[in-house]
Amino acid sequence: MACCCGLPFPGQGVNDMMKPASTRRLVLACAGIFLAAGLGSGACSDGPAATENIAPGSPEPLALATSTPGAHDIIFARIHYHDADDLQRLAAELDLLENADRKAGWVEALLDFDGYQGLLARGYRVDIVSHESPLRPRAYSSSGIQGYPCYRTVEETEAAMSTLASDHPDLARVVDIGDSWEKTKSGGSGGHDLRVLQVTNRAIPGPKPVFFLMGAIHAREYVTAETAMRFAEQMVNGHGTDPDATWLLDNYELHVLPQANPDGRKIAEQGYYQRKNRDTSAGGWCSNPPTPWSQAGTDLNRNSTFRWGGAGASQSPCDQMYRGASSGSEPETQAIQAYLASIFPDQRGPKDSDAAPADASGVFLSLHSYGPYVLYPWAWTSAGAPNGAELATLGRKFGYFNGYPVCQPSTCLYSATGSTDDWTYGALGVASFTFEMGTTFFQECGDYENTVAPANLPAILYAFKAARRPYQAPAGPDSLEVSVSASPVSAGTTVTLTTTSDATRYASNGYGQGAQATHDIAAARYSVDGASWTPGITSVAMSAADSSFDATNEDVTAQISTAGWAVGRHLLMVESQGADGNWGVPSAVFLDIQ
Repeated sequence: MACCCGLPFPGQGVNDMMKPASTRRLVLACAGIFLAAGLGSGACSDGPAATENIAPGSPEPLALATSTPGAHDIIFARIHYHDADDLQRLAAELDLLENADRKAGWVEALLDFDGYQGLLARGYRVDIVSHESPLRPRAYSSSGIQGYPCYRTVEETEAAMSTLASDHPDLARVVDIGDSWEKTKSGGSGGHDLRVLQVTNRAIPGPKPVFFLMGAIHAREYVTAETAMRFAEQMVNGHGTDPDATWLLDNYELHVLPQANPDGRKIAEQGYYQRKNRDTSAGGWCSNPPTPWSQAGTDLNRNSTFRWGGAGASQSPCDQMYRGASSGSEPETQAIQAYLASIFPDQRGPKDSDAAPADASGVFLSLHSYGPYVLYPWAWTSAGAPNGAELATLGRKFGYFNGYPVCQPSTCLYSATGSTDDWTYGALGVASFTFEMGTTFFQECGDYENTVAPANLPAILYAFKAARRPYQAPAGPDSLEVSVSASPVSAGTTVTLTTTSDATRYASNGYGQGAQATHDIAAARYSVDGASWTPGITSVAMSAADSSFDATNEDVTAQISTAGWAVGRHLLMVESQGADGNWGVPSAVFLDIQ
């Protein structure tokens, strides 16, 4: 694309300029089919709340622009494509956004003026939804990203990780898993380390099930790194005071990579729509400074070694979805894949049709923005993954919390190859997901604090809870509102333990193969100071409050004698079982003996 914003490159004394209100209105038009972050699309205007299209073929009606765009404007346009193959071609060629009507055959895109004119010349019908003059980038800030103080910079994220590790050495440590592209090319004088925060109670030996949480593999997606860090802090700070954080870190491992693309993120922190890493070995002709349509680098979510180089990835080095010079060519990709292979066992055979076993462990979650989606493999093909039904079940648990459509990308969006979650599932059999969060790349802090974070942190907590049996436990009932009748109590006191067993908490939000099958509650149990699966721990049956397990929602109780219990804090873990035999994820409560 020929358009260049004419903006100063990072490090050249840019002036701070907050985005105008008119720009915030632009992305009201952008919200449905293409993952501007996770499974593909390119830059978009910052600011606004996007229309959240829940079901295919039902986008919100949008008024079209009446004025003519200028030669250097950012253009939001509705492209009417010809067929599914044409849609795939556009996905590899253009910066497609997240609003589409699959039935009517149009998708929205972010274009420059040359791109708009080129589509018209090729015979496409292109309706302009909105257009705006280019934005100037923001200057560096002394605290947080300029204009977005709720998001920590790369350096602030690294400092927060180090602080957690130094303040809680029994729970957290930081591990350097590899180097960014700029660090490898500078001999270590520039660029960044890829840093993982490992969190678990080290006083309790493993092996333990693993949950891996990753943010900001696409640099411009502000909410993702912050959400990953906040979840890690929630777990570390909650150990010993929050029952669920306590049993999780006692029994599981949390691995968090908040900044998976730190080189690109430093560019994006100034307001550039940098999606990719900073690999400049190809595409020396790409725009410098980077524009939304032309930038050096490789899309790390198209560079993985599983099904690299096919649909939904570009061969042009300046494109937002550039796949890289070869499969796994980027040092970030190599470091992430090597680390994942070191913490997850290989649980799946070599054939595309090989399923991971039902009792496979481990959950991988990559956070992206923007767009309301919970996505699961495969992305490279419209065929279902061997564990597709189980992945959909777990995804519908997430959908219950965040309200996002739950779907396979190639079904509700489009096919993409070389994605990280396809690699973790395809190579290792790990239950793998992408969350597309929020309504814009540079999410306003008020929206993030009030909507995005509250919707997604509970879903991430459920992902952590499911890490031991992700293909089984989500089919089981949840144990809610676990409580004891009194705490603290004196040893010898009998207390009542209660919970509500609920088998109905699923939501596809417009996608999927019909409603999730649910089953009546069949049983519930509790264990004391250890998980039910831990050797030496005995589980105790609980009873239905109405004397019969015969519904999908049951109040459940147990009378617990504390005779002989040691003084101190004890952890009660509760699980519920469905009539299909699946035990749901645990929930917990403290009982203090004085």
